[in-house]
Amino acid sequence: MSDETAAALARDRVIDITTTGRRTGEPRRIEIWFHRYDGRYYITGSPGRPRDWYANLVANPRFTFHLKESATADLPATARPITDRAEREKVFAGVLAPLGDFTSRPGNEPEVWVAGSPLVEVTFA
Repeated sequence: MSDETAAALARDRVIDITTTGRRTGEPRRIEIWFHRYDGRYYITGSPGRPRDWYANLVANPRFTFHLKESATADLPATARPITDRAEREKVFAGVLAPLGDFTSRPGNEPEVWVAGSPLVEVTFA
């Protein structure tokens, strides 16, 4: 990994991901935030309705992680869905902490995220 890519992973937040459609097999690209916690990378979505990107990653965990803010790079990656409640609690505590008072607003409490948000750990090839 280049120094530029490593620096972008350390400071950027907004990326695109390209997943493989679970029904169509076609590439699907969306914009999303990623989070860093405890030396690892995660992608999540706000609590609520099911997300196609998550269903696609469950069906086919290989995807492309596209850096696009301070650097441009297409990184092959693999997603690991996090379903264990204790691990989810730990990860959400870490990724939500930098968002400050965001989690004190109704519907944004950490327990709501743990119960109803998609969450994957990202590993790069």
